[in-house]
Amino acid sequence: MVKKNFIINLAFLLFLNLLVKPFWIFGIERNVQNIVGAEEFGFYFTLFNFSLILQIILDLGTTNYNNRNIAQHSHMLSKYFSNIVSLKLLLAVAYAIISLGLALAIGYDIRQMSVLGVLIANQFLASFVLYLRSNISGLQHFKTDSILSVLDRLIMIIICGILIWGNVSSEPFRIEWFVYSQTASYLITAFVAFVLVLRKTRFFSIKFNFKFYAVYLKQSLPYALLILLMAFYNRIDSIMLERLLPDGMKESGIYAQSFRILDAFSMIAYLFSVLLMPMFARMLQKKEPVEGIIKVASLLLIIPAIILAAACVVFNKELMDLMYVAHVETSATILSLLMIGFVGICGTYIFGSLLTANGSLKQLNIMAACGMVFNISLNLILIPEFRATGAAITSVTTQLLTMLAQMLIAVYILKLRLNLSLIARILIFAPLALGIAWGSSELIDNWLYAMPTAMALSFMLAFAMRIFTLSSVGRLLKPAITAENNDREEQDFDK
Repeated sequence: MVKKNFIINLAFLLFLNLLVKPFWIFGIERNVQNIVGAEEFGFYFTLFNFSLILQIILDLGTTNYNNRNIAQHSHMLSKYFSNIVSLKLLLAVAYAIISLGLALAIGYDIRQMSVLGVLIANQFLASFVLYLRSNISGLQHFKTDSILSVLDRLIMIIICGILIWGNVSSEPFRIEWFVYSQTASYLITAFVAFVLVLRKTRFFSIKFNFKFYAVYLKQSLPYALLILLMAFYNRIDSIMLERLLPDGMKESGIYAQSFRILDAFSMIAYLFSVLLMPMFARMLQKKEPVEGIIKVASLLLIIPAIILAAACVVFNKELMDLMYVAHVETSATILSLLMIGFVGICGTYIFGSLLTANGSLKQLNIMAACGMVFNISLNLILIPEFRATGAAITSVTTQLLTMLAQMLIAVYILKLRLNLSLIARILIFAPLALGIAWGSSELIDNWLYAMPTAMALSFMLAFAMRIFTLSSVGRLLKPAITAENNDREEQDFDK
């Protein structure tokens, strides 16, 4: 039953996101960068990551804690909802003051401050949407949450599409318009999500209960610290590029070209954690074994990640040349490095979700703190010498090491049974997939045929090595194919 629900909801979630988010990233965001140029987009990209790192002040772990808590105790929604909404409003004020204060301290100019101000508002709205969605997914209404996960991007596509191709203005497209379109889309999505959650609560009123805040934040702060530490080693690269190099905005823009592809696939990988975290939480509460879901998630996520990374390493220049008009050579090298790190990101979404659901925050925070110190230290060494490529080297090293650390922590704490044979086959499979991609590039002249051929052959190799087997795929898909829609509560919610 758990595998059935996981696969059905994952398929629906992937379907919606593959319809919307790739077009947002490659159709809208990429076009915006080509229109405004690397330096101007680097200006935005640096400020966006600055606002994102400090976004944890908006949340202080309430979203992850709430997701786990509602998944295990759904009756608490009505009790918590009013108090947490008022708490998030207070946190928004604190976030704005701290963010703008730090921006002034590091020397941002008037234009940077004005754009940052809008991005701060956007981050509040995005954080509020995530909190509202955590209630919906915590109640196991995954289909409703899936729709909300793409609503903001769908609205952004419509607004930006009109601004880019609608000839609504004689002025050239400005990066500020891109930021304003995000504000409008987040506002609409937040309103829709708020109404949906409101329907599941007995009452709602804005009230400031400081005793509740103290108790709740004490429980959620470990989650906040984890998110903050991970945000540092995931997002600080572009900020360090902009601050450490004389032409830092340009280098940040070049880095953003490759990071965009990583970010696109990371969004898909993130969807696994959206489903896995509440599932793990409920299974652990009931003392059910989790190895089966870990194996399913690993096969569905890590194997495709290895195949995709191998293809991006071999066909890096072709991909960058297809997407961009400048700085192709440098961004191609960066893409190869970042996509190897994508395998580590996928592993983190599986084992990090498991450890978070288990409440193993102390161990995760120690790991993340070590990752942050390592990342910043290596960036300080490599960025002055190798510029954006140095930041990419730091990123891939950090992602792989932190994935390995989380896997070992999960095995130790939860006494997981390791399938050593499967792990060995995956480790052998990775270089073979890279070899297949290289061989395809040598034998087939047109890379548009060579790349999908290489990926198809790699999947065939996975079956040949019995990483995947027809019987195992059948066992995974059969429950999804024969499943009946027996979740009456979700049907009522979605009406």
